[in-house]
Amino acid sequence: MADKAYRIERDSMGELQVPDQALWAAQTQRAVQNFPISGLAMPRGFIRALGLVKWAAAGANRDLGLLDTDLAEAIQQASEQVAAGNHDAQFPVDVFQTGSGTSSNMNANEVIANLARRAGAKAVHPNDHVNMGQSSNDVIPTCIHVSAALGLTEELLPALDHLAGVIEARAAELGAVVKTGRTHLMDAMPVTFGQELGGWGAQLRNGYQRVAGVLPRLSALAQGGTAVGTGINAHPEFGARVAALLAGRTGIAFRPADDAFEALSSQDTAVELSGQLKTVAVSIMKIANDLRWMNSGPLAGLAEIALPALQPGSSIMPGKVNPVIPEAAAMVAAQVIGNDTTVTVAGQSGNFQLNVMLPVIGYNLLQSIALLANVSRALADAAIGGFTVNEERLEEALARNPILVTALNPVIGYEKGAAVAKKAYAEGRPILEVAVAETGLSREELARLLDPTALTEGGIKG
Repeated sequence: MADKAYRIERDSMGELQVPDQALWAAQTQRAVQNFPISGLAMPRGFIRALGLVKWAAAGANRDLGLLDTDLAEAIQQASEQVAAGNHDAQFPVDVFQTGSGTSSNMNANEVIANLARRAGAKAVHPNDHVNMGQSSNDVIPTCIHVSAALGLTEELLPALDHLAGVIEARAAELGAVVKTGRTHLMDAMPVTFGQELGGWGAQLRNGYQRVAGVLPRLSALAQGGTAVGTGINAHPEFGARVAALLAGRTGIAFRPADDAFEALSSQDTAVELSGQLKTVAVSIMKIANDLRWMNSGPLAGLAEIALPALQPGSSIMPGKVNPVIPEAAAMVAAQVIGNDTTVTVAGQSGNFQLNVMLPVIGYNLLQSIALLANVSRALADAAIGGFTVNEERLEEALARNPILVTALNPVIGYEKGAAVAKKAYAEGRPILEVAVAETGLSREELARLLDPTALTEGGIKG
């Protein structure tokens, strides 16, 4: 950085150099120097929430008569620029910083104050004006809730609904196609594609409800608790007014937390949400792996379906095509499961009046939301929506599946059925042919009892 121009900034600890083009000031610069740890900055959704919270705080203080109207409007205009993503490069503070997120809060205060001054506002102070009535200890927990709630309502929940809808449409389209069921990866009684895909759809609908069920608690905000939960230096109405302004702006029913001490000292709602995201990830992993197995082959695998061919699958084996979207989905699921472990451990770090792992909670929570949203749409549009079914392969496997003999249990008994199945396995013959020779039942009766389509309907065949 020796070739860059610097200016001198001051804070309560003294002077230091700040890059001349930077919108931040001394406290942000100290954080940049103190935390050269990961190179990971706080995500876009979190910076957006910081801008929205500062916008709402300035509006609340103006309405309460605590902040001059012109000054409040200048702060709000600058905050809106931050929320819109116009200055994301001005938020360089590493995720792995002070556990309260003070550095990120001051980063926002300094950038917004500088923007307001450059727009013509006089003497805008990052602490006295932009941070009026606030502490990092309530701003950062509030931003975690606001950013996660926006991520759910705008990204993840619509994506899960889309994926479930695509699965349900394919289930209806392929509802009558019968295939060999599998338990323990071994041949089992037949099912329809409609039944199999319907199970996937139900998983995702349940996941949607699990995630959406956290929103009432996610909409409760810590703002107004300030340093330790008592609300010191904030107007008694400040938290409620901030929540109301945020609700009006976003359409999400934000409200003050019932207990500010709980909202500052714990991150139980974030832990709850992360656990529900993990459950969705587990569902995604199951669906992705089912697709990979069904697509395996095309000659030596199951080859029940063919996923869309999206790219060459090998740098050395010409013609090879891989199930790249399900593979990416499985990796996303693994990442989200790992993120949940981080959030869980971080959630335990509420020491007395403050949780001290707030930035890493926010980072992992928002990453999980974004990953699941993006991969859900990819899985829907680039894999499930376009796979084709190899009905000839399905019919061949069904005809040779000795497990169909299960339907004869009520007629010939389990022991006789096992003998028929073993003979069919050993001789590689269709179960119907062996059953005709071994049971004394007519071919017509056996064809009725062993009809794979009828067997997908359950019940006793007799």
